[in-house]
Amino acid sequence: MQIADIVTRSRQPGPWVDADKIPWHEPGFSRRMLQEHLSQEHNLASRRFVIVDEHVQWIHHHLLGDTPARILDLGCGPGLYTSRLAKLKHSCVGIDCSPASMEYAMQQAAEQQLDCTYVHGDVRTIDFGTGFDLVMMVFGELNVFHSSDARTIVAKARRALAPDGVLLLEPHRFSAIEQLGRQGPSWHTAESGLFSDTPHLWLEESFWNPQSCTAIQYFYVIDAATGDVTRHGQTIQAYTDEQYRNLLADCGFKSIELLPSLGTTEEAGQRHLMAVVAR
Repeated sequence: MQIADIVTRSRQPGPWVDADKIPWHEPGFSRRMLQEHLSQEHNLASRRFVIVDEHVQWIHHHLLGDTPARILDLGCGPGLYTSRLAKLKHSCVGIDCSPASMEYAMQQAAEQQLDCTYVHGDVRTIDFGTGFDLVMMVFGELNVFHSSDARTIVAKARRALAPDGVLLLEPHRFSAIEQLGRQGPSWHTAESGLFSDTPHLWLEESFWNPQSCTAIQYFYVIDAATGDVTRHGQTIQAYTDEQYRNLLADCGFKSIELLPSLGTTEEAGQRHLMAVVAR
């Protein structure tokens, strides 16, 4: 792309057309994203460790009754949850499409001799296996998938659970995604960043599509030396509470509980996210 392509861009982009998902699978992006996952300066790519620690204790005590269990973490990133759960005697499997995160998670598991298995793959297509006591997908990950893919993931999670198993989701609230789609454009400069190792200008633009209830985000990265433009985009699907309940019920879950947040303290909760526990 060139700068002129930004000027002539569509002001009414379609969801999932050219803004599906940001490139989690690309090695360079994956490497830079891993740095954000491990940062303790913010709660963007992953939460700070003190919050992850509280979530893990909540999962261990309130969902699993302090009893060793088999756990599947979908979109596990660098294994921040699975590694801690394994230290509490749980047996964990993590799936993620980021090569750098998977390499880091496997290295940590080997060095600490943790009962963790990590699989590099796409949760939309990969086989989950069976017999898990808990399947979890946290930090808003479900909403970055098309609704048909989200249904596939939830149905596969249902089949992966043991008869008394539990599904834990942490999706976005509808209002949070609408607010994201309606926020104004912004820009900043950086010596390096998530989408580039070199100095660049970053432009960000969001759109709200009321028909599909999706927020569409575009990220334009303009290289400072060449002026070349790279565009990345993602679509985020919003659901009402009733739609979350219907999705889970349609996939075979009987007991569905919507909670204000994952964890119990104010620091562990984040207002744009909620928790769903289904059995």
